[in-house]
Amino acid sequence: MRLSHFRALLESEFGRMRAGSLARDHVFAALDGRTVEQAIEDGLDLRKVWHAVCDEYDVPAQRR
Repeated sequence: MRLSHFRALLESEFGRMRAGSLARDHVFAALDGRTVEQAIEDGLDLRKVWHAVCDEYDVPAQRR
């Protein structure tokens, strides 16, 4: 998954403002206590990051 596609998915699901806040501020246990931005900076697989977001926010399977 490319970063541009990941960001598009995040904005599509949560809206531009909420997606940005979620990526900067929400700490995910599934990402070892990182935010989305920290996980990306640390080089985690974007699919893993996306699935952590989807699991945390109960995103329906058809939009994962």
